Amino acid sequence: MLGSLRYRLPALFLLGVVLAGLVSTLIAIRFFQSYTRSHAIDELRAESVGIVQLYARQAAAANVPLANLERAIGGDQIFFIPIVPELSLFVGALPTLPLDTLPRATLEQQVTTTLDLTVGKRHYLAVARQLKLGDRLAGALVVAKPSSQLRSRLVTLIERLAIAFAGGVIVVGLLGVYLSRRITKPLLSLSSAADAVAGGNYGVEVPQLRGSDEIAHLSARFGDMAGKLAESEQLSRNFLMTVSHELRTPLTAILGHVSALREGVIDDPHAREASLGVIGEEALRLERLVGDVLDLAKLDAHRFTVLREEVDLEQLSDRAYTAFAETARRRAIDYRLDLGARPVIVTDGDRVLQIISNLLSNAFRWTPEGGRITLSLSADADWVSFVVADSGPGISLEEQARIFRPFFSRDGSGTGLGLAIARELATALGGRIELQTEPGLGSRFTLLLPAAKA
Repeated sequence: MLGSLRYRLPALFLLGVVLAGLVSTLIAIRFFQSYTRSHAIDELRAESVGIVQLYARQAAAANVPLANLERAIGGDQIFFIPIVPELSLFVGALPTLPLDTLPRATLEQQVTTTLDLTVGKRHYLAVARQLKLGDRLAGALVVAKPSSQLRSRLVTLIERLAIAFAGGVIVVGLLGVYLSRRITKPLLSLSSAADAVAGGNYGVEVPQLRGSDEIAHLSARFGDMAGKLAESEQLSRNFLMTVSHELRTPLTAILGHVSALREGVIDDPHAREASLGVIGEEALRLERLVGDVLDLAKLDAHRFTVLREEVDLEQLSDRAYTAFAETARRRAIDYRLDLGARPVIVTDGDRVLQIISNLLSNAFRWTPEGGRITLSLSADADWVSFVVADSGPGISLEEQARIFRPFFSRDGSGTGLGLAIARELATALGGRIELQTEPGLGSRFTLLLPAAKA
């Protein structure tokens, strides 16, 4: 349970905030220490200037020791570093520091010097300033601030930072838990839906999330995937039912005629010839059906071989047109062939004929009796175009994106392989199929092939 995203997200979020808070606290403490020290030194320097001036002025005026001057600066301490012993009386009872605390050479070169002092067991931050009586350097007055005062300020800061840090961790922890639940709840729903889909339940309800973030996008795409899987499964079922029917019908006819011939029911030579003709036609029908399935399997597995040969597209158009001429005559369809060009290109002629035949078969299937179908051929410098136009019912916008999918049939009959194979073959030949249609106004399928000449 602890390894789940639901717990790891807030834990990692909280850990990141804690680390960031600790680093920020350390930086703040370091900055505060530097600022406090600099500020204290500035205060001590300012105090030392006034004290030295006061000592020098009053000593010169009255030659009176100023032993109690230290009271004028509150809790700070004043020390004296003597250089000329006979001038020490002017500082009265001020505590003295040894001369090596601040060497004379340093004192003579610098007006003020910052020191870290230890007097007894107490530690001070101090500023030493030259004390001159007249033109003579008497020594140095040292104004010192106990280090404990600086530490007390730091302790106060740390306590306040600790309180703020603890409050921040609590707030961040609650926010992390809230965000974690908000993120993981839809993910758990998607996970349950994925388990259902993996078990074969493609109709599972996928949570619909608002917004445009990644999880909402994932949910929407997962819903689309589940819908397409459900559609694919339904198409597969329809295909199996259709193929079973398509196989059973010619097989039943073949078995019936074979049985009649074997049992001698048909004695007349003309009847026997007609029966054999039916067997041949039904066998060809079976061959076409099996060939379509094999072609689709080869195209899906990318094991399809394309031949390269010179193809006279005028002759190929005549062959495709003639194959459906009798059907057009029987159904009173206005069937025309329009040759706007007679190109010869390098391609696979049998596969081009198969594509055009599939497009014509689809047109004859949906064109009513007395309708119109046209096969046109044209060419330019780059492309050769075959156009199959019909006066059928047209195709709706929703179905336009589905008619090229394997096993899809608009009326539930047929294998739904013709257009799918045609498109895959066109792609394998380096071309494409374009569709122009409008409900009620017919359809226009255009096969475009590269005009690669011999």
